[in-house]
Amino acid sequence: MRKDHRPYWLKQWQLRLRKWRVRHFLLPEFDAIGCEPEIMDPGSVRLFGKNICVGDYPHLISTPDNCIRLTTLGHRGGDAFITIGDYVLISPGVRISAAESITIGDACMIAANVYISDSDWHGLYNRTRPFRCTAPITLGNNVWIGDSAIVCKGVSIGDNSVVGAGSVVTKSVPANTVVAGNPAREIKSINPRRRMITREALFADAFRQSHNMDGLDRMLLEGNSLRGWLRSVFFPRPGD
Repeated sequence: MRKDHRPYWLKQWQLRLRKWRVRHFLLPEFDAIGCEPEIMDPGSVRLFGKNICVGDYPHLISTPDNCIRLTTLGHRGGDAFITIGDYVLISPGVRISAAESITIGDACMIAANVYISDSDWHGLYNRTRPFRCTAPITLGNNVWIGDSAIVCKGVSIGDNSVVGAGSVVTKSVPANTVVAGNPAREIKSINPRRRMITREALFADAFRQSHNMDGLDRMLLEGNSLRGWLRSVFFPRPGD
């Protein structure tokens, strides 16, 4: 569809239903999750294992055809941990798999189809034995991981750094650095003295942000009717 044909009241009802599904079905699967989680499709966020914790104001953009998967499967029978900070954006198709520990800082942005894993999951010479090579991963604050990038075991990425789309990160990245390629290499530096606006700024006034979004919905959906929406669903025509 080129346009959202839903009437305003219908979208609000669907949003309330989605929030209920999040509270009732998804949030109990986390060991801890902070305030105001925004989860686009709770049915396509898949968790496996324990010790999965998320901070305040997470934004998980999952879709039925491209799930977000968070998995902890402890190394040699021990515990594994996924710890995600505040204001983090996780996009469709992201997979985060921990055999030991993956820590993601505040205000990070993880683009679609990123894979982050702290283990090779099988030995190089004995491939029948799992968890042979495992080392923790740490992402600092305000890290941006580009589309379809892979972050491998033992990697630390410093604050404000950026990983280019499709990159494979096998070595640690200093703060304020842009890397790209396979294997990823430094291609640019970020000026640490220049003002950096992070996702945290979006939530400095959460009430005003919510009010603005509601006003935008009212404007975009003005004039829509239930009959028009049903017509667009069952009898679409050019321009819809």
